Amino acid sequence: MNLITIEHLKKSYTERLLFDDTGFYLEEGDKVGLIGINGTGKSTLLRIAAGLEEADEGYVVRGNNLTIRFLSQNPVFQEGETVLEAVLRENKGQAQVWDLEAQAKAMLNRLGIPEHLALVENLSGGQKKRVALASVLLSQADILILDEPTNHLDSEMADWLEEYLKKFKGALFMVTHDRYFLDSVTNRIVELDKGKLYRYAGNYEEFLEGKAQRLNMEQASERKRQSILRVELEWMQRGARARATKQKAHIQRYEALRDKQGPQAEQQVEMESVSTRLGRSTVELSGLCKSYGEKKLLEDFSYIFLKDDRIGIIGPNGAGKSTLLKMIAGWVKPDKGSVDIGQTVKLGYFSQENEPMDLSGRVIDYIRQAGEYVKTKDGSISASQMLERFLFPSSMQYTAVGKLSGGERRRLYLLRVLMDAPNVLMLDEPTNDLDIQTLTILEDYLDSFQGIVITVSHDRYFLDRVVRRIFAFEGEGKMQQYEGGFTDYQAAKLKKEAEMVSEGAVLPARTEKAEKANWKETKNLPQKLKFTYKEQKDWEHIEDEIAELEETLSQLDKAMEDASSSYSRLQELMEEKEKTERILEEKMERWMYLSNLAEQIAAQK
Repeated sequence: MNLITIEHLKKSYTERLLFDDTGFYLEEGDKVGLIGINGTGKSTLLRIAAGLEEADEGYVVRGNNLTIRFLSQNPVFQEGETVLEAVLRENKGQAQVWDLEAQAKAMLNRLGIPEHLALVENLSGGQKKRVALASVLLSQADILILDEPTNHLDSEMADWLEEYLKKFKGALFMVTHDRYFLDSVTNRIVELDKGKLYRYAGNYEEFLEGKAQRLNMEQASERKRQSILRVELEWMQRGARARATKQKAHIQRYEALRDKQGPQAEQQVEMESVSTRLGRSTVELSGLCKSYGEKKLLEDFSYIFLKDDRIGIIGPNGAGKSTLLKMIAGWVKPDKGSVDIGQTVKLGYFSQENEPMDLSGRVIDYIRQAGEYVKTKDGSISASQMLERFLFPSSMQYTAVGKLSGGERRRLYLLRVLMDAPNVLMLDEPTNDLDIQTLTILEDYLDSFQGIVITVSHDRYFLDRVVRRIFAFEGEGKMQQYEGGFTDYQAAKLKKEAEMVSEGAVLPARTEKAEKANWKETKNLPQKLKFTYKEQKDWEHIEDEIAELEETLSQLDKAMEDASSSYSRLQELMEEKEKTERILEEKMERWMYLSNLAEQIAAQK
């Protein structure tokens, strides 16, 4: 059954045609990933599907009594509301099988926002996005429409969200650049390409296979069209006369074949390594220390970067990853230690926050500030030609920067950084707001980049693809070195933890550690933590309730074995078991929340 049906969709933005008589549908059980180049209308399609924006032409039909929740790239909140109020506001009035406030707090803790009474306006942009995500996930929606849900999530949060959405019973429609996430969660991929939507069954890996087949078929059809055209042209050139009906039809068929547009080559960002020669001295970090108040980010960190290093820096949000890059760039001073930059080093810093752009200025003028020409292995290339390679055709180059989408501005900023020909390239969350096609080309570009690459990223695929060594923030200012990409890091870390457990060590609760590392100090802190009356009562009895539910499940399993010959009785027992498992899962989540809260209360004493 179709939940959302869109037919004959047309939509333009300024002079740009986003959708050209195309269609889309979302069925029950669908988990759809939408991909396409930035600026082609992905976010617009999500908003149209959610009923937040109107199409120029076509129609949108949604099923009756559907509840749809939408996660924006840049969520907006009411002034003066707290984190908890913001999460609860959109969810009040819905039927709940569990205490709404308790669920909200547990969800926020999962997403690294433990200060529930802080004002939203004092949070960072990434924290605001996670508050909005908690509100959307808490809802009892039939459809979740999510725009870049993995932005601003660390790897543990992304893993948790991945599992949550895989278990989500409703339909899902989302845009994300995280290819591992797409591969794990989705069962259908929709590609937006030149105003048309193409559907592919399966996950991201199957999409790659399906797209290759589609392009091959298009090329085969084009070869057949050209072959027929040659035959028809020979007939035309023999002096055929158009007096007879059959001859007229023949001419019309030739003209239709001639005028038919063949498949267009797919737009891709073209990059070449334009780095400056790097001498013997590179970048040397000696005994770096950095704290903010009582929070220690970095303690006595030293490292000398090698000429071809590919370094990944990972850790929870707020651990100090971006601060480390800013210290290397000279934007932030260390409390102790030194950063020595070699004479031939030319830093290129692609920061999380785009540098200030004059939104009224023209696209080409912004790039020309870095230079009119850039040297590549093929010779000098003009700023205009470089813009063409970065998917900014001449028709866009003289438009205002303010007319670009967020993703297009991010791509423009990346071009500006590369135009300076750095030989030490620092990338802070480069996968945020860049489309998958651009990321793929960036990864290929980094393969041939003549210099050092240092990247902060939570994108597991990007890290596996690009880096050869990882430094992980592991609490109390300590950095641990791991060889290989993200998958190698995960395997090494799990092995290390297993060895610690076998030696009798008690590992700290990951949720508590994540909360402490993810939270940035805000001006409005809550009063001293304590149980509410209901929380205290639940905490006293919840372990007994969990034990009873587990015993019930054990009895149901035995009863199902005895009732195997009676289909109707077996069906009743299966339904009862499913209901009991659901209640047990809710009780376990409640226990985790209360247990974590009890630890925080004990730590205050």
